[in-house]
Amino acid sequence: MNNELKIKMYSFTMDCIDPYKLAKFYADLLKWEIPFYDEDYACICPPKISQGAYPRITFQRNPEYVPPVWPEKPEAQQQMAHLDFAVNNLEEAVQYAIQCGATMAGEQFSDGWRVMIDPAGHPFCLCQMKPIFDSPHFALL
Repeated sequence: MNNELKIKMYSFTMDCIDPYKLAKFYADLLKWEIPFYDEDYACICPPKISQGAYPRITFQRNPEYVPPVWPEKPEAQQQMAHLDFAVNNLEEAVQYAIQCGATMAGEQFSDGWRVMIDPAGHPFCLCQMKPIFDSPHFALL
């Protein structure tokens, strides 16, 4: 009997008003699938993985959700987390994200990444990381 503590990534969950709408945006952006959704919850995963495989990105309905302001401003809703996505062509990735429904944040602070805003108002980053993207150890493409 092995009593060693094990902790594994299960999912990254994002609050939003409409879980399916936000799941659809990220599924389109990543070319992932939506294996489950209902009025209160949706999840996305890489295509053709076995049922129950993780990690996933999940979306839960929160009727009180308020989008964060980016960049942060005093007295405004702050972001608590954001997703970073490695890309091999930053400008093409930005245009694709916009086609999927994202907007580019008005302020940018680096030439190596772009801060984008998803349809529910969450910031996320597209990061020019070709060496990481091309690595055989990079998972969940």
